[in-house]
Amino acid sequence: MSRYELKPRAGNGVVKVAVGWDRPLQTFFAQVFTPTNEEPEEGEATIWVGTEPGELPSPEAALRVVEAYADVPETLATALAADMAASIGVRDGVHQAEAKKRLFGSTH
Repeated sequence: MSRYELKPRAGNGVVKVAVGWDRPLQTFFAQVFTPTNEEPEEGEATIWVGTEPGELPSPEAALRVVEAYADVPETLATALAADMAASIGVRDGVHQAEAKKRLFGSTH
């Protein structure tokens, strides 16, 4: 799994933005956090896409989710693609495979 935190754009009420690659789910993900009374600096993920297997199939799909909320470095899509490529051939451990069976009905 990889995770990159991006600098939120000023004035949009966002405290944190993250994107990354989730190898077990075989998807990229995107998160946008807004402040809460309990956690004003960490916030709560009010947008969280990429929680289902294969939901965001490309780095560009994940970056489209967050581009309105954060500054996206030009090299980030390439870095995310490299993270995915580096995980090719990595297999789930016993516990990961069992969790996938329970959650999704299969190990894929």
